[in-house]
Amino acid sequence: MLNSAREPAAVPTVCHWVGGKAQGGTADRGGDVFNPSTGRVTARVPFASAEELNACVAVAQAAFAGWAGTPPLRRSRILFRFRQLLEEAGDQLAAVISREHGKTLSDARGEIVRGLEVVEFACGIPDLIKGEYNENVGTGVDAYSIRQPLGVVAGITPFNFPAMVPLWMFPVALACGNTFILKPSERDPSASALMAELLQKAGLPDGVFNVLHGDRAAVEGLLQHPDIAAISFVGSTPVARVVHREGTLHGKRVQALGGAKNHMVILPDADLDDAVEALLGAAYGSAGERCMAISVAVAVGDACADRLIERLAPRVTALRVGPPTDAGTEMGPLITGEHRRKVCDYIAGGVDEGARLLVDGRPGYQDAPGGFFLGGSLFDRVQPQMRIYKEEIFGPVLGIVRVPDLDAAIRLINTHPYANGTAVFTRSGAAARAFTSAIEVGMVGVNVPLPVPVAFHSFGGWRNSLFGDHHIYGREGVRFYTRLKAITQRWPRELDKKAEFAMPTMK
Repeated sequence: MLNSAREPAAVPTVCHWVGGKAQGGTADRGGDVFNPSTGRVTARVPFASAEELNACVAVAQAAFAGWAGTPPLRRSRILFRFRQLLEEAGDQLAAVISREHGKTLSDARGEIVRGLEVVEFACGIPDLIKGEYNENVGTGVDAYSIRQPLGVVAGITPFNFPAMVPLWMFPVALACGNTFILKPSERDPSASALMAELLQKAGLPDGVFNVLHGDRAAVEGLLQHPDIAAISFVGSTPVARVVHREGTLHGKRVQALGGAKNHMVILPDADLDDAVEALLGAAYGSAGERCMAISVAVAVGDACADRLIERLAPRVTALRVGPPTDAGTEMGPLITGEHRRKVCDYIAGGVDEGARLLVDGRPGYQDAPGGFFLGGSLFDRVQPQMRIYKEEIFGPVLGIVRVPDLDAAIRLINTHPYANGTAVFTRSGAAARAFTSAIEVGMVGVNVPLPVPVAFHSFGGWRNSLFGDHHIYGREGVRFYTRLKAITQRWPRELDKKAEFAMPTMK
């Protein structure tokens, strides 16, 4: 860590939540939770031992039968109460997120709202879980299908959305009748503890939702545990690849969402003022620590690029960087000093490789020297072979790539290893249709810079941005957290007289 200074008073411990109770942990290992605005330690988080992990899984396993047998309508009612409690606690939760992550309060409130939408979707589980029925598929024979829960499932979530990403997972998993173990990021774990308390207040039975803190050892333990049926993961691509490989190797269903390098194409006919405002929010919101952040602006034609830079560069220079609780702040700090150094190394590398640095954000925010602040950076003349183009920076760095036409923009995006999200800004319906049809990316926006699907659709990328067959939340989430059972039944009017040894057929 860059700064290990502690607050004057003793810092609290963020506890595990197992079986409906907060547990401080018994292992010697743990980590510091920082306030990124000051660089000071605000809490301590324990890392679960193997024994604690096994005990947590056992608690979730014991709670599964009762929860799976609870009628979906009753599960839905508990989620309805949770949704109300979560909305009422929104300001409290946003303050917790802002303190441990560093994002502005308005951004923290926004992630809670997007998480609430998934809770609202999951409340419709009595309809979403319905199977299909066919009468008389053969004489006196009916066939139907049902969806049943998997068992104990686990979610491993990143630091950048400590409320929203868990809310993308556990409401759907619980609604389907599974029990859940959340392993949140050790960087900002307090949001998960608050949500666990709200679920208990909503009436969720003990052991159905559990929170287990830890680092790599906890992740490996969850991936290898024989009683965990499925793993949901959001994080970097290298880790997502390992999670998918190890999870499937141990017989689990896995959805592992990885990194991104999201492009926004600006055509010459686009409303440039609109495009500039969209780029500012999409590239520099949450200090660029979003898997859907736009990190590459693809300007079609040199004239378009020059006009874009003329409007964009002064706005990037003027970005208001500062404490996330200040009303005027547009961008807060990065999550750690280590990550700040990593992003600065990318900026230096971009300069060394020949990209033109138009705005240098490395001076950061001088009024808080202990914080992990970094201003917005803007590059022009970025080339596909450069490291700042190929790799996910996960910070407030935007690169402009110049291409001659729309076809070249599409080829550029389709050959990038990541394929999470993309956008096109244009006034032409024909151009937009050509782009959305030809582009090989999981989530596409037309004059929408951050095309995060609403809760009743599903979120997920292609290529190295997703490992597994299911996207997250929406109907894809219901399919992921359930398994299909097909039943064929016959009720004969009298007992059969003879056994049949041939392959049965519908007569």
